[in-house]
Amino acid sequence: MAVAVQENATARVSSLDTLRAFLVAWIIGGHALLGYSSIGGWAYDEVNEVTLSPQTERVLAPLLGPSALFFMGTFFLVAGLFTPHSLARKGTGRFARDRLVRLGVPFLATILVLWPLFLWLTYLAAGREATYWGMLTGRHRILDAGALWFTEVLLIFSLAYAAWRLLPRRGLARTAPRISGAWLAWLAVVIALVTFAVRLWFPARSTQIGDLHVWQWPQLAAMFALGIAWARHGLAERVPRRLWHESGAVALLTIVAVPGIAGAMGVNSLAGDDTPFLGGWNIEAMLMASAEAVLVVFGSIWLLGAAQRVFSHAGRFSRALARSSFAAFILQGPVLLGLAVALRPLGLPAEAKAAAVAVLGIVVCFALGWPAVTRTRLGRFM
Repeated sequence: MAVAVQENATARVSSLDTLRAFLVAWIIGGHALLGYSSIGGWAYDEVNEVTLSPQTERVLAPLLGPSALFFMGTFFLVAGLFTPHSLARKGTGRFARDRLVRLGVPFLATILVLWPLFLWLTYLAAGREATYWGMLTGRHRILDAGALWFTEVLLIFSLAYAAWRLLPRRGLARTAPRISGAWLAWLAVVIALVTFAVRLWFPARSTQIGDLHVWQWPQLAAMFALGIAWARHGLAERVPRRLWHESGAVALLTIVAVPGIAGAMGVNSLAGDDTPFLGGWNIEAMLMASAEAVLVVFGSIWLLGAAQRVFSHAGRFSRALARSSFAAFILQGPVLLGLAVALRPLGLPAEAKAAAVAVLGIVVCFALGWPAVTRTRLGRFM
């Protein structure tokens, strides 16, 4: 994932390595479940043979929904925490070349080969008419990267930061503001307003050439910048206890409040009533942008602090999981689609298939990821 760009020579932070592996596993499992959902969010939902019952989706929504709103922001926060050290150690030129290799190569391989190829095979297995070229250019977007869209965005942000560091900086403050809940609240307000404005033109889930996810850029850029700003203040090693507690309370309150607010606004179907929330000049879009902003700021800080306290001592197994997590993330597309196709002929309910694909998908992705990074030259990119 995003923190996979951390260098081997950089001081390892075992809690963040373990957090990375946990989040990758969570995302792989979540994508497997979404492939059988009515609301979608993973490509297999376009051709699935069975779907989860409305009751099951209502149970899963509070579990998967909040994490979908801020987990990617957490990855960008952690990536930002390690970026200044990497740039200072390597210099601008080598830093840029390294990012182009570690992020650009997996992205290009996925967008041009892996993702369209396995989508094409999945469509054929489902009895749909499809061509490889159609999957590459004529589906929902031109050049779809699947789950690997984040590498493109992180590459753009990383190169932008490297270019900014080359600019004259006389008169610019070099110290980050003191870490506090009030400062985070102001950051959440700014993210919410900018997100709302961006989604007037790029609604959530909208498509752009190259799968840029522009509608998510405000929160991702803010969290990446937050990590850079606080990298020298030890945030990677320790989130202050008071800030951790405050962040957890705010995030929990938001998670509890959102379903009630949605219900009061008449949202009865996750698949059919979400359009006003995706963007536009309306209160629903502003509420959605606000909820995302609060969760991505306070949720990410809480998650970072929790990892530091729970995953402080890494064993051999957790280190292996962390080492293979980026490879596992890259492999999830072929693995999840392949497993879903393999289970397709079985007359099982969607709940059973989704659970099987989720569990097997996590195991297989990490099992294949480990030898890929330790015994092949692919480890250079992962």
